[in-house]
Amino acid sequence: MKLMAVGIVLAAAWALPAADWKPLFNGKNLDGWEVIGDGQWTVMADGTLLGQRTTNLRTQLVPGGPLPTASDFRHWVDQQSWLYTKRNDFGEFDLHLEYWIRTMGNSGVSIRDSSRAKWAVTIPPDYTKTPSKIGYEIQINNRYPDPHPSGSIYGFMDAPKDAQHEDDWNAMDIISRNDKITVKLNGRVVAEHSGDPARPKTGPIGLQLHDQFQVVMFRNIRIAEVGSRRADR
Repeated sequence: MKLMAVGIVLAAAWALPAADWKPLFNGKNLDGWEVIGDGQWTVMADGTLLGQRTTNLRTQLVPGGPLPTASDFRHWVDQQSWLYTKRNDFGEFDLHLEYWIRTMGNSGVSIRDSSRAKWAVTIPPDYTKTPSKIGYEIQINNRYPDPHPSGSIYGFMDAPKDAQHEDDWNAMDIISRNDKITVKLNGRVVAEHSGDPARPKTGPIGLQLHDQFQVVMFRNIRIAEVGSRRADR
């Protein structure tokens, strides 16, 4: 308990002043963002960002249709879609967002992915080149059959399973520094890792629709950048 408390104090000390925070999503439209793949992203009346897929199961599952085999269907299901910032040079920053994910839902937040999910939106996805393999993905998971809980730095450090409010809104903070990535979930430090020195130090920020059956919502997406970059943004 003492160690976790120290972690929370240190993370708070790293956080940038409130005056430096700026909206990354304006709550009105998708200006500054780009849809990668076939996801449908809608800004609702209250400013919440809704992401879902446009799949039509009736046309995909008919016998002898476009997906005649189980393998074809699995490859199609696993095709990802993403929403990426048009900016590609986010490096050291504090990112805050709130998310809601459906039961059995899988999503994530990508940072430093220079590929912009190029190989994740193919059928089948190339799992050796997805955003979590090129940059980093911070996992969002609501009882999806995946071993990495929400807040995990995918492939580097798993978060505890009890930090997320299932089937409800959650607050996530990602503190990106050149020598460390720190993740807080609902105010609690849940993962920290220095990352892979061979991976990029900068890149876009992305929001994931993991497969054809996902529904996710985001709100209050804001960022505070470290150093001179934030001065003219």
